[in-house]
Amino acid sequence: MNTILLLEDDQNLNRGISLKLSREGYNLLSAFTVREARELFAGENPDMIISDITLPDGSGLDFCSEVRRTSNAFILFLTALDSEIDMINGYDIGADDYITKPFSLMVLVSKVHAFMRRADTAPKSRIRSGEITVSYSEMKAYRTPAAGNVLTAENLLSLSPKELQLLVFFMENARQVLSREQILEHVWDTDGQFVDDDTVPVNISRLKGKLGGSYIQNVRGIGYIWTEESFKE
Repeated sequence: MNTILLLEDDQNLNRGISLKLSREGYNLLSAFTVREARELFAGENPDMIISDITLPDGSGLDFCSEVRRTSNAFILFLTALDSEIDMINGYDIGADDYITKPFSLMVLVSKVHAFMRRADTAPKSRIRSGEITVSYSEMKAYRTPAAGNVLTAENLLSLSPKELQLLVFFMENARQVLSREQILEHVWDTDGQFVDDDTVPVNISRLKGKLGGSYIQNVRGIGYIWTEESFKE
């Protein structure tokens, strides 16, 4: 389910948009202030942000400028300000579109649907689970304590190629029990070749030590499971 963060201080408008988009099948995070929006964004990493510009404790432009430094979420501004300079400022900080008040909820829903179709068909560049993020383009893993953090050398995890393959396989099959045979087939691609009985448990033990936490757990007599939900972005 796609997640949308709505930042709008008009309570009636906020409720109306939230109700309509929820009925359309979206997961709505509702904020009335910039402070609330920052907290929700940090915890949820939404797919789209719908934001007013003038807010009681700051500017939607400033908030979305912060968001754009760490996230590729779609940004749609709702505003009564329709001057050219406001539109230019919005696009300059990375906005994807504008809609000027007053507007039809059906027009807003249509725009949201269009953006989400683009998100669903766009290639995913990373996979995230808890504090662990893997960049597909770099094939590197990072510890990212806050959702949406920029991937930097400081939070790079030192993993061997097999440990990285293991990590990706677990994350792409999150919350599914994986047998030793499945892991051997997908990570080692043995094709009937001999692999030591300790290969899988030893490599998993090393990976668990580097990840910390309880991401990977043994399922007695069956195999292993990645315990956290994973999200491709």
